[in-house]
Amino acid sequence: MKIQRITYLSLGTNQGNKFENLQNAINLIDQQVGEIKKISSIYKTRSWGFEGEDFLNICIKISTHQQPETLMNSLLEIENELGRLRTSEAGYQNRIIDIDILLIDDQIILSKKLIVPHPRMLQRKFVMIPLSEIAGTVLHPIEKKQISTCLQSCNDSSDIILTNEKLKRPIPLTEKYNYIAIEGNIGAGKTSLANMISNEFNAKTVLERFAENPFLPKFYEDKERYAFPLEMSFLADRYQQLTDDLAQFDLFKNFIVSDYYIFKSLIFAQVTLQKEEYLLYRKMFDLMYKEITKPDLYIYLFQNTERLLENIKKRGRDYEQSIETSYLKSIHNGYKSFINTEKNLNLLIIDVSKMDFVNNIEDYKYIVNKIKHF
Repeated sequence: MKIQRITYLSLGTNQGNKFENLQNAINLIDQQVGEIKKISSIYKTRSWGFEGEDFLNICIKISTHQQPETLMNSLLEIENELGRLRTSEAGYQNRIIDIDILLIDDQIILSKKLIVPHPRMLQRKFVMIPLSEIAGTVLHPIEKKQISTCLQSCNDSSDIILTNEKLKRPIPLTEKYNYIAIEGNIGAGKTSLANMISNEFNAKTVLERFAENPFLPKFYEDKERYAFPLEMSFLADRYQQLTDDLAQFDLFKNFIVSDYYIFKSLIFAQVTLQKEEYLLYRKMFDLMYKEITKPDLYIYLFQNTERLLENIKKRGRDYEQSIETSYLKSIHNGYKSFINTEKNLNLLIIDVSKMDFVNNIEDYKYIVNKIKHF
């Protein structure tokens, strides 16, 4: 699990569409840095230290796993992305967006690149008023006083005006879902994605226990003989695991993410079982399905057959190396039929055929943002 740090930022703008600049900055921080926990009201102030248009200022509370200097670089990149142009001129200047780090947990950082707490925050009312609004009881690490108390000692006499405009807070993944199920064909990357999401967002994982099934290697050697005992054992194990793990929510985890959903059993059974076997199997499945908790979000990872075969070969499970293209296509068709007929699931389909989200962080971020904003 990555360590999350509670961080407070100050945002200001005095050029262009100022409200839009703040909202765009918030959205990019949500996508590239961490979860937005709180956003202050918007305050209007005169330009500080130079002649220019009035500023709009806010403070936000975020949770991020980025190290302080990495965080600083990420915020500079966001400023550049939004069009901020830095010049060599000394002193304060007009700016499309300005993002400053105020506090990072209770840390005191004194380096050449970064000083935390921000060394001038206590002298700026346009910082202290919005910060006090969302972090009034937080202690300043050096002053050892609450932010609200520090505000009372601020000698800044500038006028600051509360505006009526409200910014939209992106809803974090941890608040949006209690249970996410990730599905896909053999080798689509379900387990990898589930583990990555769990690691970043402190989620409890429910991972399929395929390695413990004694019928699986035998099935790939003789499908007709071992199909029914394999599918029945999988169904029983999946039912027991999901029933136990979903019923026991971990108070120290934010949500649950699984690399399969119980309906997977029916999809594979349709492909592998004879008609009479399937009818018997379906009766057992329907009884169990009624009792299973349904996911808040069902993600289907689509991967083309060529990539599936590559992934299966890479992970090197001996009993999977004989899997044929026709079998993978049958499984895909089973999922396709399920997706087209099951109307009660909150379904998100993500095509990962041209992605490598395990090794390419941008691909992973793309998937997470798809999930966040679905």
